[in-house]
Amino acid sequence: MVAPDHEVAIIGAGLGGIGAGIALERAGIADYVVLERAADIGGTWRDNTYPGIAVDIPAQAYQFSFELNPDWSRVFATGDEVKAYIDRCADRYDVRRHVRLGSEVLERKWDEDAHLWRLKTPNGELTARFVISAVGAFVNPKEPEIAGVEQFEGPVLRSADWDYSVSLDGKRVAIVGTGASAVQIIPEIAPLVKRLDVYQRTPIWTFPKLDYPTSNAIKALFARFPPVQERVRRAVTGVIEAGLVGGVVHYEQAAWFPRTAAWLARNIWYRQVRDPDVRRRLVPDYDVGCKRPSVSNSYLRTFNRDNVELISESIERVSATGIRTTDGREREIDVLVLATGFRIATDPENYRRNPVHGRDGFDLATFYADHRARSYESVSMPGLPNNFMIFGPYGWTGGTWHVLVETASHHIVRVIKEALQREATAVEVREEAAERWTEFAVERLGRSLWSLGSCATANSYYFDHHGDTPFLRPTSSKQAWRAAKTFPLDDYEFRTLEAAAEQALAA
Repeated sequence: MVAPDHEVAIIGAGLGGIGAGIALERAGIADYVVLERAADIGGTWRDNTYPGIAVDIPAQAYQFSFELNPDWSRVFATGDEVKAYIDRCADRYDVRRHVRLGSEVLERKWDEDAHLWRLKTPNGELTARFVISAVGAFVNPKEPEIAGVEQFEGPVLRSADWDYSVSLDGKRVAIVGTGASAVQIIPEIAPLVKRLDVYQRTPIWTFPKLDYPTSNAIKALFARFPPVQERVRRAVTGVIEAGLVGGVVHYEQAAWFPRTAAWLARNIWYRQVRDPDVRRRLVPDYDVGCKRPSVSNSYLRTFNRDNVELISESIERVSATGIRTTDGREREIDVLVLATGFRIATDPENYRRNPVHGRDGFDLATFYADHRARSYESVSMPGLPNNFMIFGPYGWTGGTWHVLVETASHHIVRVIKEALQREATAVEVREEAAERWTEFAVERLGRSLWSLGSCATANSYYFDHHGDTPFLRPTSSKQAWRAAKTFPLDDYEFRTLEAAAEQALAA
């Protein structure tokens, strides 16, 4: 039997990869490697350093249950604080020494003859018995589908790769996109620039941000009495889950919730925009929750500035010196900012760039392109033995990323430990188990806001190219955690190389 280089390879050193590494460490599985394509760990919080970057849910919910941080500076922590938290977790749980930077997994292939994965990296091939994909919910930045972007002669800034060497002071700036990142960027740069053109394709629901500094007394209380902070974490997480998950999944019973939120926003919050026409164009015509909402106390007010213009006409093309819209007008600019989003985890293009080849010719890009997404508990898929996902189809759990990572990691560790105990060299979820769980998720989401609400104009990444909504797990976080601890291990097939060899000889 060929011995792999490592028992487990984790792909990605963001919160998901670091969390998975911690789970392996705590389970006594020490032979693992974390392969990171960049020059540092941190994932989203390493790449996104744009002006105003911060969490858009309270920081008390944005942490692992086993690693509470009493020192968050405010209710909504800044990006550099989150990056420091990730660094601290990697060091405290001894995960960093397993990380290999500059090691993008360019391609991975399942070797059925050896029951291991062959991972192609810039530094050569590496083999692992098991693979944990922790590439995140938003894998690669999405290039804008706008003609002529490459012809623009001025600086081009991207939300996921901000270049602070480019000064915006006194410049004519255009930003394309009004999603969650743009909501944070726009108020930060508007006071600096001569003119800011905001190109909006789809408006976003924006709500008040109850953001206050954390007092030293509260920090001291949390540091001295961690159970108090844990109760706060659970309470805040529960509120977020009720809003982000409950309001979507239980739309039949709770349609009043998004409708009330929309009424309050339209009739109170959006009234801070003085110009009636601008206000009208900023108010979405889809239900709250169809597209990811955001929070900000300054975004809407920014459109009251004399140097800010909201542009709702579609972009025809970008020229060397400006942007031309479909109404025939061209606006000259000095700097172009692209905040056009990311490719989600089930986008086939992610796996055309970095192919994944499983058993019997299974190709992940082809599967996602031609078939509706499916999974077992969002963690595994038939056709990919010894392969697990921190965030798979129907995977968003509980409204916070850390709950998702802890839940998925627990599931994965259970399966790997069982395989090691049985001395199995290959483990794969059974077809019927994946079909059963996916049918449950699809059926339940068929009664959700995304199916019954008014979402046609939302242009939301919650909907994939098949028209499905495989982003959210349609259960509570408590149910997801219970499932991770109790799912039948017989839903997986455990095999050994010896048995496979005997079957081959018999055939």
